[in-house]
Amino acid sequence: MKQYNIDENGYYGRFGGAYVPEILQKNVTELKANYLKIMQEPSFKTQLDQLLHDYVGRPTPLYLAERLSERYGAEIYLKREDLCHTGAHKLNNALGQLLLAKRMGKTRIVAETGAGQHGVGTATVCALMNMECVVYMGATDVERQYLKVQRMRMLGATVVPVHTGNGTLKDATNEAIRDWCCHPENTHYIIGSVVGPDPYPDMVARFQSVISDEIRQQLLQQAGRSKPDYLIACIGGGSNAAGTFYHYLDNEEVKLIAAEAAGDGIDHPDRSAATIHLGREGVLHGSRSLVMMNDDGQIAEAFSISAGLDYPGIGPLHAHLAKTGRSTVYAVTDQEAMAAALELTKLEGIIPAIESAHALAVLPKCRFQSGDVVVLTVSGRGDKDMNTYADYFKL
Repeated sequence: MKQYNIDENGYYGRFGGAYVPEILQKNVTELKANYLKIMQEPSFKTQLDQLLHDYVGRPTPLYLAERLSERYGAEIYLKREDLCHTGAHKLNNALGQLLLAKRMGKTRIVAETGAGQHGVGTATVCALMNMECVVYMGATDVERQYLKVQRMRMLGATVVPVHTGNGTLKDATNEAIRDWCCHPENTHYIIGSVVGPDPYPDMVARFQSVISDEIRQQLLQQAGRSKPDYLIACIGGGSNAAGTFYHYLDNEEVKLIAAEAAGDGIDHPDRSAATIHLGREGVLHGSRSLVMMNDDGQIAEAFSISAGLDYPGIGPLHAHLAKTGRSTVYAVTDQEAMAAALELTKLEGIIPAIESAHALAVLPKCRFQSGDVVVLTVSGRGDKDMNTYADYFKL
């Protein structure tokens, strides 16, 4: 059986590794030496499980969407990460990493955010644990997700707008890394997705794997089987998809489907964020993966209507899954995603985040058989995107 998870050297196949400046080598090495040991400590697991249940609100429901199922001819279950405290899956990882950072003696947290959910999640757990929190956010995203900025500030975080590049997630990540370089001794960088230097991709995937762990248990109870035929999730960096796929990676009977943001379409590479379709192998933010670059090898500016998916890279796990054929990746345009969001809203009374709408837009592209069991992760709720929805649909 093929193994699709990380190897002992921090790689998924040829993707991964730790490409960091010398000043951060100690931090990354220390983290790699300790994260699994700490995560396996009974007291750590007990504290995390208790907070996931009592504070985050887990387990999140697995909801059989009957009208959506009727529309597409399969049993479609929605994994409702939008019902987590703060409105998205991001809190699972932010909470886990903060508890880990405290165990390692760190007193200050930095984070990056695009759509704002990871920033809100990090600010939330820092408020809970009385930790200093600095969140870097692209100026473009500050404008289109301003309610999220207000939430972070109310929670006590310092939000730093980033004006370089096109003011989105890539640029926020650059600045967060620079901050970490300047404060290596007391600061932990909570990366919000399965990107960055080893061990971050594996660590984030493990914290998010609670999603697939719950899917196994809930599906067995509700459908009489723990294994779906299809798992579907959106990918920007790819954390909700990594969590959705995690416990099924080596079970090749389960088809893995990922949806990345095509923006205006893959035939418009300067107006797209479809990294797996358009990217080349390269190093971005500390790991080797697929990266969108121009002809000179410079990082390209990604574009999507979704503030959380306009990232010019992809986590090394997802690059590996795609290149080995383990996952099927669809490039979903802005128009397709917005239509899918409206469809779910009308059929099921659930307004999804625009990121999640990209996963929903995969449904009409698939040819399901009668009786197929499909689990689709709704990674976040649409409250944060109401201004974008209102402008787009002229509400």
